[in-house]
Amino acid sequence: MPNLVYFDLETQKSAAEVGGWHNKRAMKMSLGVTYSTARASYQIYRENEVDQLLQELQRADRVIGYNVIDFDFEVLGAYSVFDLSQVPVLDLMRDVEKVVGSRIGLDAITEQTIGAGKTADGMEALRWWKDGQLAKIAEYCCYDVKATRLVHEFGAAYGCVFYYSKKSQRRERVVVGW
Repeated sequence: MPNLVYFDLETQKSAAEVGGWHNKRAMKMSLGVTYSTARASYQIYRENEVDQLLQELQRADRVIGYNVIDFDFEVLGAYSVFDLSQVPVLDLMRDVEKVVGSRIGLDAITEQTIGAGKTADGMEALRWWKDGQLAKIAEYCCYDVKATRLVHEFGAAYGCVFYYSKKSQRRERVVVGW
């Protein structure tokens, strides 16, 4: 059975604080979370444990995330000499975007596919970081990893996921090949 590693991270700084989205590597990781199917459990990594996180991602048969290529891997790039583009990855956001033609947020997919929305957002996680509330960041990040895993498992089982389209004002089906 392949070891799938679901992954998400939160940052210490916003895009505005580092001069824009093109400076993602300067945002720095506050916490990273993985769920490994081989381990059947979550692992929370602090910034000083980023080497262990990178090792887990490199050993995975496949890393699965939501916007992981354009965001999470870019943030991690500041910590790694390893080329993260060499990691086998499934970016659910990219797959949905290919079908829909626009970027759909994780919250829009989770609400319509598994019936649960996100518990917070990245801006709240930044406030928690500044307040030293790492447990809140860990809980939020674990939930996003779980939501990503459930969406992936649903898509793999049924060949589709759903989202609410602001354009059509209704629930839309997205065919996926996971």
